[in-house]
Amino acid sequence: MELFDAIATRSTAARLTEPGPSPEHLDRMLEAAARAPDHGRLRPWRFIVLRDADREPFANAVAEARRARSPAMSEEQVEMQREKTRRSPTIIVVGCSVDPANAKVPEIEQVIATGAAVENLLLAAHDLGYGVMWKTGPAAYDSAVKAAVGLRPQDHIVAILHVGKRAATRP
Repeated sequence: MELFDAIATRSTAARLTEPGPSPEHLDRMLEAAARAPDHGRLRPWRFIVLRDADREPFANAVAEARRARSPAMSEEQVEMQREKTRRSPTIIVVGCSVDPANAKVPEIEQVIATGAAVENLLLAAHDLGYGVMWKTGPAAYDSAVKAAVGLRPQDHIVAILHVGKRAATRP
């Protein structure tokens, strides 16, 4: 796909189904992401790929974080939150591990570089025929959710990417 066509035709998927990206496609997507502009060559991004059973601890952490914010939630609502999180074939949590000791590259530039990596990943996924939903929300700021994917409380979750075959498209 030509670059400008990819940019013009990429959109957020409304629903996803199996299959998620093959290992080869996933490698290509992550390689494209890692080519993002990066002041200071810090490579602050962290890509945590969750497939199959690996999605469960993350889905549990997201559901429990939601319950902590809304204690009146029923068990059924908590389970619905878990299901909503795990229904995508592949989840890629994109974190940013800021290096606060680096005076040359401010935190905002490290976070923006991670955002640029996400955009490269989105365009690569689109070129390979996958749909993607970029999510964040309150779970992205929760320390327990971060811990569930190996991030530190001071790290940022820049994107929770749901990746799979596009079942429906948003305009």
